Formats: sequence, structure tokens, C-alpha cells
Amino acid sequence: MPASTISYLWRDTGAPRGFPTGVSLHSHTNQSSETLDFLANFGNQFPVMRPLLSRLERRAEQVHGVRINYAASYWTPPMTPKLAFDLETRQIEKLGLNAMVSLSDHDNIKAPMLLRTVPSARQIPVSVEWSAPYGGMQSFHLGVHNLPSAKATEWMATLEAFTANPSDARLTEILSALNAEPNVLVVFNHPMWDLYLIGKEKHQFLVNEFLQKNGAFLHALELNGLRHWDENRAVRRLAEKWNMLLVAGGDRHGVEPNANINLTHAASFTEFVHEVRRHKQSHVLFMPQYAEPWKHRILQSAIDAVRYYPEFPQGSRNWDERVYHPGADGVVRPLSELWPHGASPRVIRWAVAMVQLMGRGLVSGGLKIAWNESEQLRLALGEQE
Repeated sequence: MPASTISYLWRDTGAPRGFPTGVSLHSHTNQSSETLDFLANFGNQFPVMRPLLSRLERRAEQVHGVRINYAASYWTPPMTPKLAFDLETRQIEKLGLNAMVSLSDHDNIKAPMLLRTVPSARQIPVSVEWSAPYGGMQSFHLGVHNLPSAKATEWMATLEAFTANPSDARLTEILSALNAEPNVLVVFNHPMWDLYLIGKEKHQFLVNEFLQKNGAFLHALELNGLRHWDENRAVRRLAEKWNMLLVAGGDRHGVEPNANINLTHAASFTEFVHEVRRHKQSHVLFMPQYAEPWKHRILQSAIDAVRYYPEFPQGSRNWDERVYHPGADGVVRPLSELWPHGASPRVIRWAVAMVQLMGRGLVSGGLKIAWNESEQLRLALGEQE
């Protein structure tokens, strides 16, 4: 029987005791292309931002002849692979544990391949977060960790070919083949997140249908460090329904380390995979940052995305170097190359300043105060269901 334990460091500081190693799964680097659809959702979550975004959209088309296309645009997280690897490693080592880190960018393995040339990160597994289309209206994000080095490029070509020409039957074939790789770990990331907004009932139907067809080839469901308590409780119920294991996946995009990690007795990442796959054992530890209000953390991630990082390598320092959009000629380039006269328009500087202001101490403190003690207790005890 699968055995998942869940602990919370702010409630039990001794939870890591007895484990030699911590594992960080599922975090992103500047090699990951992230859609800009979140901006529209951000405007809905924080209504004060909607007029600013609308004005920005109108002005871009009227003055520059460019209609803002969120779907064709993307941004990259600020941290380089080495900075991300070091960030996750430091958090685990502060607990007195050995650290193992699996970076899983969207649909590419550039980060781990680059890090394998760095002595301190040479043992990093080759991992990816694969966006797998399913059911004609949804894509599920699957964390594929520890691909065999000799076949990693071949595997990525297989995944890319499927994404370009998907079919549910072919997806089952691929997952079966991945499962046949004894040292590969396949995790269903944030399974209860209706990422493409098809509707809660449709999404849950597709999730259960997907698990009915492919659950035998998946090794765990993810408790996501960036999703809220209610959703993770729903994932726990889903795991009970399908008799599946739970693992931690932080899903970090900014500069805050993953909000949960895995505790393990394994001495290598392959041993960790075997602990999950063969022995059906998993130990999830939520870090103190997960206890912060969810909207506060989402806002903080947005602030991380637009912050200036003078100490970072050239090309990763300013937000407009990390945001890409088609120009009037249709070619996708960094915004820093698209600005007229080489400087961002005043309305954009205003919008970015507003986001940054919302994250400063006064506003952040207000958000924390709003999350009163009774709500903290409800959320914490809710995990005891």
C-alpha cells in the first residue's frame, strides 16, 4: 500500500530529523518559457490592475500598431540554472540535510544539461515538465524526472512529436514506455488545477478518465507548493481514490525557494526514485513560506518576475529582457528590443511600479494582517481531514 506522510516545518521543527537527505522537485529556471495568460487572470484577481492593463493594451495598438497577444508571448523566470540549483540546495542544507535538486522546465531539458558541466551540479537528474495534450481540450503537466542521459535527447524528440500531433492512445503508449524505464519517475503535477479554464467539472472528469487509462504508468500525484490549501486537499482525496502516492513539488518560478520538499533515506536520486516506485514510500515536508496567505505568495511571484536584479548575468537583470512578444513584423523578441527609442513607455513603467509598490512592506503587511488567526487555524487543521 502507498504510504505518504505529510509534515509542516512551522508546526514540527523536528520533522526532518532521522532523514539524511532532502529532495527538491519541480522548479523552473530562465530556460523555461511561461505564457503571459496569467496577466489577464492577475487583472481579475487584483481589480486595481485591470484598468492599467486595459490602457496598456489600447495604447500598444494605437501608438505602436502592435496588438498585445498574450498567447503568442511568454516570459522566462529570472534565475539561471546555476542560481536556481544553488537556491534550492541552500534551503535544504539549512535543515542539516544533504540536497538533491531536480529542475524541470517546461518542455525542455536545457537547464540540467547545462548544469552537468558544473562540478557542483554534475549529478543533477535530467528532468522536464512535459505539457501533454489530453482529451482535445486540456493539457496535463507531467514531471518526468531522471531520464537516462544517453536517451534524453531522443525522449525529448518523442515528447515534442506527440505534442505536435497528440492522440490519447499514443499518450498511453508513451507513458507505458516511460514506466518501462526503471529509473524514471513520472509525477502528475498539480492535477486538480484547471490550468486552461475549461471548467471544474470538465477538468475533474478528464483527470479521472486520464487516471483510469494511465494511472498504472504514473508513480505519484503532486502536492504543489504554489497551489492553495483547498486544491492540495483535493489532490489528497484524489490520491486516496486511486490508491496513489503523494510527493512534494514546489513549482518555484521566482526567487523564493520551493515551499515543500521531499524527505528521503536515499543516497542518490535513482535511489529516491526506487523509494517512490518500488517501496511506495514518500515523506512530504511543507516549508514555512507555504503558511503565508496564498494571494500574498502569488503577488510575490509576480513581483519577482518584474524586479531588477543587478547581480544577475546580462540578459536576466531587467524584466523587459525576460519578456518576449511578437513585434510589428511578427518576430518574437525581448521587449527591451521592441521599445521605441530604447526605453519602455511611461504607462508600462507606471504599471510595473504599481506591482512593485503592492509588494512593499506596507501592502504586504496589510495582506498578512488580513489573514487572521482563525483563518490560519482553519487552513492548518483542514489538512487533518
